Amino acid sequence: MKELFLSSAEKLKSVRYIAVMAIFIALKTVLSGIFIPVSENLRISITFLLSSSEAIIIGPIAAMVSGAITDITGFMLHPTGPFFIGYTISAMLGGLVYGLFFYRQRITILKISLAKLVVNAFVNVLLGSLWSAAMFSKGYLFYAARSVVKNALMLPIEVFLMVLLFNFLIPLMENRRLVERKNTVPLPLF
Repeated sequence: MKELFLSSAEKLKSVRYIAVMAIFIALKTVLSGIFIPVSENLRISITFLLSSSEAIIIGPIAAMVSGAITDITGFMLHPTGPFFIGYTISAMLGGLVYGLFFYRQRITILKISLAKLVVNAFVNVLLGSLWSAAMFSKGYLFYAARSVVKNALMLPIEVFLMVLLFNFLIPLMENRRLVERKNTVPLPLF
């Protein structure tokens, strides 16, 4: 596990990987302004596809840095309320989770499902509801109930989209030597 974190941190010293991060940060920042609002604190967005794809390449530490930069630049370009550091922490934790599940790992549909479940349940529902309760006028359970429904309904769709994208991107990443050759396409179930 220590090697995983050290390897990811080393990416922050490589011009090649910093350039890759910059491209992903730019794409995520632009797409952060494109979403379907569900309520005052809930949105449907596709930036998770970029965050998870980036984590395959750069790992958990670099993905956390990228998440923080993306959240702050996204807020500066597309402010939709007051800035709150909790959402930056959530963006960092999402990168951490995706990095732990995907970086230098054999990616399967089960791993994609588990990673997305962890992000949806712990980062989006538990922490997101806490941040919303701290920022807005209603209590934690109000936000948690809405967030559980939204994240539960979106989970299979998000997993499906990740599987489709990864089946397309992983061979490209391997050909560009951005990731090690550990995966077969189509991705196996287990």
